[in-house]
Amino acid sequence: MRLRRSRCLTCYWHDGAFVVHPHPHGAPTELHPAAAEILAAFEDWTTPGEAAARLGHLTPDTVDEAVATLVRSGALLARGGAAARRDEEIADRWGAWMPEASFFHYATQDLYDSPPAGDPPGDDEAGAPAPLPPLFTGHPDAPRLLLPRGPAGLGAPFERVLYDRRTHRDFTGEPVPVETLASLLATVFGPVDFIDCGRGALYRRTSPQGGSRQEIDAYVGVLGVSGLSPGWYHYDGLQHALELLSEGLTPEEAAHLCADQAWAARPAFLVVLAARLERMSVKYPTPRAYRVCLLDAGHLGQTFALTATALGLGPSQTGAFRDSAIAGRCGLDGTGHTPLYVLAAGHPAPEPRDAPPQAGIPAFGSTTLLAR
Repeated sequence: MRLRRSRCLTCYWHDGAFVVHPHPHGAPTELHPAAAEILAAFEDWTTPGEAAARLGHLTPDTVDEAVATLVRSGALLARGGAAARRDEEIADRWGAWMPEASFFHYATQDLYDSPPAGDPPGDDEAGAPAPLPPLFTGHPDAPRLLLPRGPAGLGAPFERVLYDRRTHRDFTGEPVPVETLASLLATVFGPVDFIDCGRGALYRRTSPQGGSRQEIDAYVGVLGVSGLSPGWYHYDGLQHALELLSEGLTPEEAAHLCADQAWAARPAFLVVLAARLERMSVKYPTPRAYRVCLLDAGHLGQTFALTATALGLGPSQTGAFRDSAIAGRCGLDGTGHTPLYVLAAGHPAPEPRDAPPQAGIPAFGSTTLLAR
């Protein structure tokens, strides 16, 4: 029988043990670190005897025992088997995204682990509930500006807002009034009401958020807002205030922070969505919950885009940014408090330079709409 190492395979250390974790067809298995050397002998289709010959410093019995364990775990696959065919298909489909993206996707698939009975998440060894993280993030020593609380000005018909929403990459450069920014931040990131979760209060926003944990904070990079100096601010939803974290922000820096995308120099402001992971993990101690953090950022991004459109602004968003540099400018530690998404808005240019043309007959003629 010829065997090959799974292409969808990740090895790591966890709790002092070396773990071999094939995905999605296998199970994480704790092994001796020498398993990595044995796996390397099966880079291509190989018999156990051929592998043992290459591993002359190991006895054939040791190699046979390890091979049996690696086959059971799914780390070694038999030639011609269904698991090997699927492994090749996944490796081909995910391509350049492997191994990081495919491992995260499949390793958190189909499972939603719960803590053992009688051991609620966040409880200490004595069984007493651990204190919940603060609902809001604050920077009490930072200079702050209390924002106006006037009407939001969201009277535009929903149908018009929904169909007018577009991603804008070109802006007029005209400053956005601070009142407009205040309305946008309050509508998207401010609390709507408070609920009793059984262990204290939680609050809800205008976007759905997993378990109402509200783990996403908003940090505002101001480029052109009337009444505000350029710089990085944290939006304090409890006080409806902006806290100045670092002064100065140029269009050139904004573009650089957004992975050197030229359009990011043009909006009036950026909004970084950053997750405080302990707010989510204290209730959901499962790796799959990180998916929820990403979904929550998307929910907020959509509400931001619709609200900005209703306020007459042109919204934009990007997942391409320099994580460490943005974390530094926003005062994030980059570990338990980390950026996930960058939004932006400004007055849209009446004739955008970067707008794509409408699709015509030539475009549809070169497009496959349905599989045959």
